[in-house]
Amino acid sequence: MSANALPPVVDAETWQRQLDELRAREKAATRELDAIAAQRRRLPMVEMPDYTLEGEEGPVRLVDVFDGKSQLIVYHHMWFPGQEWQCGGCTMFTSQFTRLEFLADYDARFVIVTQGPIDEALAYKRRVGNRMTWYSTANSRFGEDVGAPPGGAFAINVFLRDGETVYRTWHSSGRGTEQLSHTFALIDLLPYGRQEEWQDSPEGWPQGPTYGRWPSSETTAARYGE
Repeated sequence: MSANALPPVVDAETWQRQLDELRAREKAATRELDAIAAQRRRLPMVEMPDYTLEGEEGPVRLVDVFDGKSQLIVYHHMWFPGQEWQCGGCTMFTSQFTRLEFLADYDARFVIVTQGPIDEALAYKRRVGNRMTWYSTANSRFGEDVGAPPGGAFAINVFLRDGETVYRTWHSSGRGTEQLSHTFALIDLLPYGRQEEWQDSPEGWPQGPTYGRWPSSETTAARYGE
């Protein structure tokens, strides 16, 4: 690393003044995120058909994926038929969710759904050390109907259950999924950030190709898998 790739050194008073200036923007961003969440809570919703997915215990209706809860977050994991290693980004992203019991306090659940056959999906889950609950939509139009078709990209969907009726309340994909992650939040606190060439960084900062520092599926499996 170049000796020039360092923040300037200043006295404590100057540092505190510039931190206070940044803090004003951070607080404004927090208030904007609060406003966005408030708007999200006011979104209308769409009634869903009675889909049947495949779980570890066999076929399961979408309404039963809630496991008695009223709210459900679904991460749609990309799947490539016949591949030993699936999407590295999805594999890395979902590996961080190891303590999900707290969602029960909010009458909610968070699961993975993938287009892969359930037996292959569960084998992959074990191989990479994933601890979430997985379901397959290989024999259902569910994924296709909610923005995660076969061969398509990853996505997030949120659903609300009222008795036996399920409604779709929110959807996002791409960088819209980052708000669920603590990994990017931690990395963005670092002086050098994500070290990807698209980021606005000072001259001399270490930067490389987009996704260049993301672990491969094999690496995730070596760290967390069987």
